[in-house]
Amino acid sequence: MDNPIISWLFETDAVRVCPEGQPFWYTSGKLGPFYINTQFLFGSEAAANELLAVIEAACAGDRLAFYDTVYAQIEAQLAACPIYAQLIDLLCDAARSMDVDFVSGGERRDFFFSMPVARRLGLGHLSIFKDLSSVYTGPDGRSVPSEQAGLAGKRSVHIADLITVASSYVRAWIPAVEALGARITRSLSVVDRDQGGSQILADAGCPLTTLVVIKPELFETAYSMGRITQKQLDLVLSFIADPDRFMTDFLLAHPDFLANEIAKGGKSAQRARLCIDSGFAPEAALPKA
Repeated sequence: MDNPIISWLFETDAVRVCPEGQPFWYTSGKLGPFYINTQFLFGSEAAANELLAVIEAACAGDRLAFYDTVYAQIEAQLAACPIYAQLIDLLCDAARSMDVDFVSGGERRDFFFSMPVARRLGLGHLSIFKDLSSVYTGPDGRSVPSEQAGLAGKRSVHIADLITVASSYVRAWIPAVEALGARITRSLSVVDRDQGGSQILADAGCPLTTLVVIKPELFETAYSMGRITQKQLDLVLSFIADPDRFMTDFLLAHPDFLANEIAKGGKSAQRARLCIDSGFAPEAALPKA
C-alpha cells in the first residue's frame, strides 16, 4: 500500500462511512455518507477530545503559557501512539524542503499537527487564536507576544488538519500573519477534501501540499483493504459524483426521514430544520403538516 494514511484514517475513525440508509448531517444542513475528523489521527476520538479540552482551557488562560501546556500533552502522545508519531514524521518530510522561517497553526485542530512539526524541524511556532491574536514560540521553546518576535519579512508554512474551501485562511490565518508583517507562503495539510481549497490557496500565494486527498481512489483502496463494504463504497462514489443529487435521491427514497429527524430533537432536529429552511429538501420529502 503506497499511502499508510488511508489505513490510519479508518483505524482511528478519522474517516467514518455511514451504514446504508443512515447518512450523516453536515453543519451546512446537507447530508453525506462520510465524515472526517482528522484530529482522531492523534490516536483515537477519546485522545483527541482530551487534547481539545486542554487546548480550550489553555486558550482561556495565560496565552504565554499556552504552548508549554499543550505541547506537553502532544509530546506524551508522540511517545505513546505510533500512528500519530509516524504521521508527524510524514508531515516533517513534506515541510523539510519548504523555504520558510517558521510554522503557523490556528485554533484549534491545526495545533495537533503544526506544533510537533515546528518542534521536530527546529522552527518557531506562531499560535494563532480565534480572536486573531497570536503568540510566537521560538525554537528554544520560549514564548513571547508575537508583536515582539521580529517576524516582519519572515515566511511561514501554515499547517492545517483539513482543507475544504480554505475559509479559515482567508478570514483569519492569512490576515493575522500579515498583520505581523510576515506572510504565509506555503500551506501543508493532512487531508484535502478536494472542494476547491487548493486553488484558493494557490491564488492567495500559499500553495497547498497535502498528504491525502479525498477522491474516489481513497475509498476504493479502503474497500480493497476491507475497511468499508461494497454498499458503503457505492454510497460514497455517488456522493462524490454529485453531492446534491445524492441528498435529493436519498430524501425522495426516504420521505419520512426529515420528519423522523425532527422528532428526535437536539442536533438532528436542528440540522433537519436547517435543511428545510435552506431549500435543500425536495417538496416530496418535506414533513407533512
